[in-house]
Amino acid sequence: MATERTYIMVKPDGVERGLVGEVISRFEKRGFKLLGLKAVQPSRAHLEEHYGDLKTKAFFPKLVDYMLSGPVVGMVWAGKEVVKTGRVMLGATNPLASAPGTIRGDYAIDVGKNICHGSDSVESAEKEIALWFPEGVCNYSRSIDKLIYE
Repeated sequence: MATERTYIMVKPDGVERGLVGEVISRFEKRGFKLLGLKAVQPSRAHLEEHYGDLKTKAFFPKLVDYMLSGPVVGMVWAGKEVVKTGRVMLGATNPLASAPGTIRGDYAIDVGKNICHGSDSVESAEKEIALWFPEGVCNYSRSIDKLIYE
């Protein structure tokens, strides 16, 4: 079975509000496999690298300051189409446009405090995983996968 990986991060507002377990629970219940998990207080340089594609946007300095306001929890998840499905589970970047039942639709109001980040492509996922987990992640087999995948 071919699977892909994604990087999911609970941002400072989600950590502060105690939503880390909720995010993990939703991905586990969906059937995705957790390969990496850690709490980090990122540096400005690390965040500027992570959000490098947004550097020219007017909101960039405010975004970095917000992300420096507390710890984040980074995760690596694996599974069939996990990047696309993970983003659907998170909801639209603007929480007011997020459907009920999505993480942002259930727990967020403002785009500037939208609980979580999810990779937007397989390529960006691998780049983000390398940035946030330079030590690597766990690779293991699960017997339950035969109950999840055809």
